[in-house]
Amino acid sequence: MMLLFLKLILAHLIGDFAWQPKKWEEDQKVKKQKSPYLYWHILIHALALLIALQFDLKYWIGVVAIVLSHFLVDLIRLNLTGKINSSWLFFWKQVAHLLVIAGVVTIYEPHVLDFDAIYQPKILLLITAVLLLTVVSSRVMKVLITKWEVEENSTNNALEDAGKYIGILERLFIFVFIVTHNWQAIGFLLAAKSVFRFGDLSKTKDRKLTEYILIGTLLSFGFAIAVSLGYEYFVKQLPQ
Repeated sequence: MMLLFLKLILAHLIGDFAWQPKKWEEDQKVKKQKSPYLYWHILIHALALLIALQFDLKYWIGVVAIVLSHFLVDLIRLNLTGKINSSWLFFWKQVAHLLVIAGVVTIYEPHVLDFDAIYQPKILLLITAVLLLTVVSSRVMKVLITKWEVEENSTNNALEDAGKYIGILERLFIFVFIVTHNWQAIGFLLAAKSVFRFGDLSKTKDRKLTEYILIGTLLSFGFAIAVSLGYEYFVKQLPQ
């Protein structure tokens, strides 16, 4: 099952990314179903599938299903371009393609999904840690530093919710560094953040802003380290 899945994924990556020039994508956005490059793209995708499957005729129904669904999904995306956020369209398109591939793999090599595996203590503990490092920590930190909140001079030029997502990413990175026993990498992460923030702080020369950013950074790092150490501790308590 895994081998077939990998072959189909490889064909998808080649057809949808490696063998599709930017010029083709731009022409499709403008002309949509009238673009000849749309059909060239589908043809190349079919060829990538056949090569990946070594022209094995027993998979011909799966190939046809993937190619036709790929055409329909791409056509829907092209007609929704400009009406819906392009980032969402890109990800939903990829999800749709992956679901079709998973369906084809299941038809040829049936596999029963074991949902009980999700309820294993280690998996539940990991999910809990990720939630603590993302949505929970963001809410807690916002409550803790609200009374010190200050306005940055560059607010109008800032990306919406960028600080929130930067904090989430840095906590996830710290979690990975700790559970993989790469503590030294945390120092590089802190140094990198300091370098990028130095320009803003040197321009504003605002002591309140400096203290606010420092409090937020230390809280974020402290929260991530505490959750990571807690995760490692509880993992060790689980029966082997």
